[in-house]
Amino acid sequence: MQFGMMHHLSKGNIKKGIDQNAMRIAIASGKGGTGKTTVSTNLALAAARRGLRAVYVDCDVEEPNGQLFLKPQITSSRAVGRLYPNVDETRCTHCGLCDEICQFSAIVCVGQKVLVYPELCHSCGGCTLVCRSGAVTEAVEQMGTVSGGMAGNLHFVGGTLRIGEAMSTPLVRQVKDKIHNEDVAILDCPPGTSCPVIESVRGADLVLLVTEPTPFGLNDLRLAVDMVNALHLPLAVVVNRAGNGDRKTYDFCQIRGIPIWATIADDRRVAEAYSRGELAYNAVPEFRVAIDNVLDRVSQPGRKNLLVESGLVRQ
Repeated sequence: MQFGMMHHLSKGNIKKGIDQNAMRIAIASGKGGTGKTTVSTNLALAAARRGLRAVYVDCDVEEPNGQLFLKPQITSSRAVGRLYPNVDETRCTHCGLCDEICQFSAIVCVGQKVLVYPELCHSCGGCTLVCRSGAVTEAVEQMGTVSGGMAGNLHFVGGTLRIGEAMSTPLVRQVKDKIHNEDVAILDCPPGTSCPVIESVRGADLVLLVTEPTPFGLNDLRLAVDMVNALHLPLAVVVNRAGNGDRKTYDFCQIRGIPIWATIADDRRVAEAYSRGELAYNAVPEFRVAIDNVLDRVSQPGRKNLLVESGLVRQ
């Protein structure tokens, strides 16, 4: 079987295949269940309806569910693989350089034996570069699939991680490589603050954090904000299921100078639409207004507006 291979990444080609003029909005959250996919699918739909060349990118490859709501017509699907070291023991001098460069213990020298753990490999290619004898080459292992299609006039891209595969970050990279010349790309990121999330938001023009005004929501929002700040990316917040009277989330955003771009009420109609696999943008007028307001901010001409509002750049 032919797989799409994971290429070595460098500073110069991380954004290979991505139109530098495209606005990339990463929708993330510190925890699961905040409504991240609800916001991202509806925002992508709103952008397409406005006449923008929009693409919805499902980076949550471990639990992809955007297709349940957008119902795209899938037109392409291919198996993709990642590279991992393959050692020819007859050529190996057991110098230990491959072991030394690997930060994840995917290749380990033990005496006169070299052990390889493909499930730990991040496909950086460092071990092949330092091997002077040419004993370390690269093999390809299937890690999942990347699919593409259309939901009306909205482009759809998604990935599905192979069951049992421990490393999802390389697949996230391949999903992002499918972004091309769209006006706006909405990236639906995995929940949390782990490596797949960092890879999903990397290179985004804005990270939109979806949270809920609860103690658990606030705790995980703090973690997500710290992650985004560490990456020096502009951010804004959407407060979902608002209306329970807890002001701590709003106070936190005010103290940290984080703009709240939308407050979505805890509306039973949104939950009912969600349970039917229907987009709330079509079913709940108030929800549609909130999403349109977010899109208005996203589609402002000039990226500097986003940076200024986020406090990362001063006018």
